[in-house]
Amino acid sequence: MTDSPNGFGHTHVQTLYPVPGQCPVCGEELHVTRLECGTCRTGIDGHFALDRFSRLSAENLAFLEVFVKNRGVIKDVEAELGISYPTVRARLDEAIRGLGFPATADDALRPSQVREERRHILEALRSKSISADEAASRLSALASRT
Repeated sequence: MTDSPNGFGHTHVQTLYPVPGQCPVCGEELHVTRLECGTCRTGIDGHFALDRFSRLSAENLAFLEVFVKNRGVIKDVEAELGISYPTVRARLDEAIRGLGFPATADDALRPSQVREERRHILEALRSKSISADEAASRLSALASRT
C-alpha cells in the first residue's frame, strides 16, 4: 500500500482488466451496473451502456488498432501483420460485424470500391509483393463481388 497523493488515504496498485463486452457463459451482451472511483472509492450504481468497441474480441480490437494506425492503407496493414490482402479484408469485415454493422465478404461493391481494390492488387503485383497467379486470383474474386 502506498499513500494516495490526494490525501484520501491508502490505495493499492490494482491490475485493471479490459471490460468484457460479452458474457463468458452464454455469449450475450454484458451490462455495466456499477462504476467506482479508483482513488476515493465513490461508487455509482445504475445501468450503463458499453460502447460498440467493448463488443469486439481482443483479436478484432488489436486488428482495428493496426488498421487505424496505418490510416486504413491495406497494403501497410498487410505488411505489418504479415497477412494477405484477402485476409485483411476478411478481418476487417469480421471487425465491422463485431461492431454491430452488417458486413459480409459477399457484399456487392460500389464501382469506386472495385477501382480501389483493383488498384491495390495491381500495386502489390507491381511491387512484387504478390505473384501474378495471386493477382489473377484476387482480380477474379473481385470480379465476382461486383
